[in-house]
Amino acid sequence: MKVCVGTIVHHPEDARIMHRQIRALLEAGHEVTYVAPFTHCNVTPPPEIHAIDVPRAVGLHRGHALSAARGALRKGAKDADLLLVHDVELLFALPRRRPTTVWDVHEDLVGSLGTKAYLPEVARRMLPHLINGVERRAERRVRLILAEAAYRDRFTGNHLVVPNTTYVPATPPPLPGDNRVVYVGHLSHARGVSEMIELAHSLRPHGIRLDLIGAADATVRPMLRDAQRVGLLDWFGYVPNSHALRMAQGALAGLSLLHDVPNYRQSLPTKVIEYMARGLPVITTPLPMAASIVGRTDCGVIVPYGDVEAVTQAVLRLRDDPERRATMGARGYAEARGHYHWPDHARDFVAKLEQWAVHVPAPTVHRVVAA
Repeated sequence: MKVCVGTIVHHPEDARIMHRQIRALLEAGHEVTYVAPFTHCNVTPPPEIHAIDVPRAVGLHRGHALSAARGALRKGAKDADLLLVHDVELLFALPRRRPTTVWDVHEDLVGSLGTKAYLPEVARRMLPHLINGVERRAERRVRLILAEAAYRDRFTGNHLVVPNTTYVPATPPPLPGDNRVVYVGHLSHARGVSEMIELAHSLRPHGIRLDLIGAADATVRPMLRDAQRVGLLDWFGYVPNSHALRMAQGALAGLSLLHDVPNYRQSLPTKVIEYMARGLPVITTPLPMAASIVGRTDCGVIVPYGDVEAVTQAVLRLRDDPERRATMGARGYAEARGHYHWPDHARDFVAKLEQWAVHVPAPTVHRVVAA
């Protein structure tokens, strides 16, 4: 099977796209053409894929990237058995003649609007209606897979859920340490950057450092640079997912201090599972799914939103109790290995794409038009 995968929004090394889905397709013996912003993100494509470079869609400046994507998808999908796109924007750039087309719904698009600081207020008011219309029309024209079961409420069909699980090592990882806490993932105000910088201040007198591993929104980069410049924390910027998780191993705890915003409320933060997979106690805000798994498994500590003092005390209690750290890390690892190991889900993902590829493609209706 030949599959064309496309994104203009996500980083080419996006964990879900590159390290889970594309890797699963390659391991199953399929050919992959990958349309992605390699040059913009300074990424060298792996040799086992056919890469088509496009500009990246950033902020309000998406027209050039969308225009380039039309030609790139037409080229990439020409001989493909299946086209898999990862951005709602690409629904407007689909080739008129194309194979079976699948849209991977990564997020609650309406719920995420509040976290996009670049959007003017008038756009925040208008976009929910536009997005709802696009989603309804897309459901009639392409296949869907969903990153969360909760996304099913937005659609009428019973679509396949491909959860954001992770690769869990076959052998238990090293024990948690006692002198650093880590955060792995994108950095923004809504993901708790301000709280983490304040936490770094609180932990410094105790000899505990903070490692932040991930790209950052433009609005928070200055404060991160300032904090790093004075030695308050270490910010490593974007690091490919597999390397980032190796860097996290051996930390005292993994942080997930996301705010209570609609886009996070119905999702399980992948970082929580990734920390568990690496044997780290989790410190998380009480988002329903994160709090449920951490509380049920007793693999970490749940703290109130915005309460840096509570996070500080949780870190110090873990630092002073190595047995508790080790027990929490072991429980999290066992839970992740038993229920959130990506290869256990990859088989269903690949099998469904194979099934769709041999069927007659959905009608090649012209590009999606907003309601």
